Amino acid sequence: MSDDLQILDDYLDEAYSGQERLSSADLQRGAVAGNLPAAALTRIDALPEGEYAQDEAAEALRNLDV
Repeated sequence: MSDDLQILDDYLDEAYSGQERLSSADLQRGAVAGNLPAAALTRIDALPEGEYAQDEAAEALRNLDV
């Protein structure tokens, strides 16, 4: 797994702590507040609008062409 994907997995673990679903906007705000690296922010910014469970967000982030 690349470092960027590991960073995203770690971020998702923290973001979803106690949460079942988060919107793409919630994930974007949290990533900015968490000072994630630019490559990780680019992937999160590319998520289509909607709500995601953690596994759905992880899969979507891995499958993005950015």
